[in-house]
Amino acid sequence: MSLQTMGERVDLEREERFLAAHAAAHDRIYRYFRRRTDGAATAEDLCAEVFRIVWEKSAHGDDLSAIVLFGIAKNVLRNHDRSVSRSAGLIGALRLERVYGTPAEGSAVLDGIDHLDSKEREVLLLTYWDGLTAVEVSQLLNTTATAVRMRLHRARKELGRILQKQTVSEGATE
Repeated sequence: MSLQTMGERVDLEREERFLAAHAAAHDRIYRYFRRRTDGAATAEDLCAEVFRIVWEKSAHGDDLSAIVLFGIAKNVLRNHDRSVSRSAGLIGALRLERVYGTPAEGSAVLDGIDHLDSKEREVLLLTYWDGLTAVEVSQLLNTTATAVRMRLHRARKELGRILQKQTVSEGATE
């Protein structure tokens, strides 16, 4: 048996294991997220993340039983909840600054926004400063709403990291 044939068989076995796990648990995992999140789109995104991880695990021959998949789902949901919590704090800070005008020089949020990638900064500002939806931003920037949501997610995550880093730095100097 050649290496190519052996590699193809391993890939086929991996694919079959993944598809079997997907068929057995997808609907249950989706419903798990649907009951615990704010909408179908979020549940779909989180479900896709679970099966992305499952695909990676399938390469190592890891167990792909339903209980393992639910463990992965629980971790994905925990990460999502942490992200939502951090985002809510950032959104609140951004809205306060928008409502009460441009803050004084040295605003941690504005300083953090200045450190973002230009595309991510633009999406963040259009969404929270200007109040546009993902669809409206996508039309304005001539891209897809999915790309806008991904940039917004990355921008919030990076801004949270920057603000956390600033907070830790400020705590160390006091």
